[in-house]
Amino acid sequence: MKLHNKIDRKVLKEKLAKDTQKRVTLSFYKYAHIGNTRIFRDHMYWQWENIGVFGRVYVAQEGVNAQISVPEANWEAFKQAMEDIVFLRGVRLNIAIQDDGKSFYKLKIKVRHKIVADGLNDDTFDVTDRGIHLNAEAFNELTADENTIIVDMRNHYESEVGHFENAICPDVDTFREALPLMEEQLTDDKDKNIVMYCTGGIRCEKASAYYKHKGFKNVFQLEGGIIEYTRQVREKGLNNKFKGKNFVFDDRLGERISEEIISECHQCGKPCDTHTNCANDTCHHLFIQCEECATEHQGCCTDVCQAFISLPEETQKELRKGIVAHDKQYVKARTSPFLENKEVQAKVWEYVGRG
Repeated sequence: MKLHNKIDRKVLKEKLAKDTQKRVTLSFYKYAHIGNTRIFRDHMYWQWENIGVFGRVYVAQEGVNAQISVPEANWEAFKQAMEDIVFLRGVRLNIAIQDDGKSFYKLKIKVRHKIVADGLNDDTFDVTDRGIHLNAEAFNELTADENTIIVDMRNHYESEVGHFENAICPDVDTFREALPLMEEQLTDDKDKNIVMYCTGGIRCEKASAYYKHKGFKNVFQLEGGIIEYTRQVREKGLNNKFKGKNFVFDDRLGERISEEIISECHQCGKPCDTHTNCANDTCHHLFIQCEECATEHQGCCTDVCQAFISLPEETQKELRKGIVAHDKQYVKARTSPFLENKEVQAKVWEYVGRG
C-alpha cells in the first residue's frame, strides 16, 4: 500500500490551484506516549489520505504536532478519525484566522525524535508540570501588570512581522536557541510573572515546564497561542494586544491579526510584512519582499539568485551539484547553503558573462 505521495510538487500545486472545493486549515498538537511510532504514523496516513487531508505532521514517542488542511465536505469524517485515536479525543483544533484553502498541497507525515526540536533532555524534568494557562482576557489583564514579563518563544523571522506589545523577542533562528538565551536573560527575574506565547501553544508547553524546573516561580502561557487568542479577542470584542501578522508554517506564510505593519522589505526598506520563499529553488531563503521588489528581482532574494534562475536548466542542474541538498519548504536561517557557497556563485557570474 502506498503511504507516501511522491508526485512532483509543481504538479500537485497546479492541481490544488485548480481545485474549487473548500478546505479548512488548522493545527493541533498533543503530548502523549506513543509506543510504536512507525505503526501509528502509517495508520494516521492511511486514514487521512483516504479523506483528502493535506499538511505536515510530525510523530514522535512524545506525541503529535500537525499543521493540516481538510476538505470541508469531509470534516465530519476527519473528526471521526480523530475520535478513533483515544489520546486525540477532544484535542484543541486551532482553526486558521485567514484561509484560502491553499495552505498545503499534499500529506506528509514524518517520524521524528521530538515533535518540536528543543534540544532538551526530557528525563531531567517533569514535562507535564507546565505553566498556568491563560485565556485572552486573563492574558490581557496579567500583561498589564508592571511585574509581568512577556516572552515571545518564537524565532526572529516570526516576531519580525508581528508580536505582542512590550514582548521580549529573542533574536534566534530556532526554538532550541531561545530556551537557554531567555533563561540567562531572565536570571534576576525569577520571582516576576513570566508570560510566554507562541503560534499555537506547543513550544510554550515544553518551555514553561522547563523554566519551572529551572526555578522560575510564576510561569504562565497563552492557551492556544496567538491563533486562539485572536479568535477569542474577535468573538468577545477584547482589546487586541498583538500587532502585525502571525507567521504560519504553510504556503500562506502569515495571517493578518492587526492592520499595523511593523517590519520592512529586506531589499528596499519600505514598510512590508510579506514573507516569500526565494524563487531560486537551490536557495529557498525565507525573506520579506514588497510587490515592487518581487517584480524587479523576479521573487529572488539576491542578484546572484536572480542570475541563477536566468541560466538554462541544464546549467542550473550542473551548478546544484555543489550545493547541500535539502527538502525544506524554505530555509529559515539568516542565509542558505546556496548563498554561503562562494565558489558556485562565482561560476554563476561566469556563466552569465558568457551569455
